[in-house]
Amino acid sequence: MTEKTSTVVDASARLGLKIHMGKSKVLKVNTVTDTPIMLEGEALDDVESFTYLGSIVDNTGETEADVRARIGKARAAFQHLKNVWRSSLLGTSTKIRIFNTIMKPVLLYGAETRRTTVFQRRWKWIGHTLQKSSSNITGQALTWNPQGRRKRD
Repeated sequence: MTEKTSTVVDASARLGLKIHMGKSKVLKVNTVTDTPIMLEGEALDDVESFTYLGSIVDNTGETEADVRARIGKARAAFQHLKNVWRSSLLGTSTKIRIFNTIMKPVLLYGAETRRTTVFQRRWKWIGHTLQKSSSNITGQALTWNPQGRRKRD
């Protein structure tokens, strides 16, 4: 990683950019090495988590901290609008539109980029496949049971 970091520093310098030592941090995900990443002869600081584009990234590679923070932000936004929810002047359909345009984006921001485990992807695929008609090729592949024996080479 030190070599790759040096390559980035060199390429940036050719473009007139400089990597700021104080702003550069290292997050090691699922690794056991304690070797520091060096930049211009100095070791970069190791961190356990950081916020990138509003999402929390941590050294375990999991998303629990980010989901908890996102739920907290949605809860705070919901509380700010408590007068709207209690208002008898607004109808239910208007409140639902407000919820869909304000609350859902706060809650779901970045959800499409969250890591899913292989197990979760399998269940999602199976659920998606089971909803298809029996004439669909994906559904046929799921239930296909070949007959006979395979030729030997």
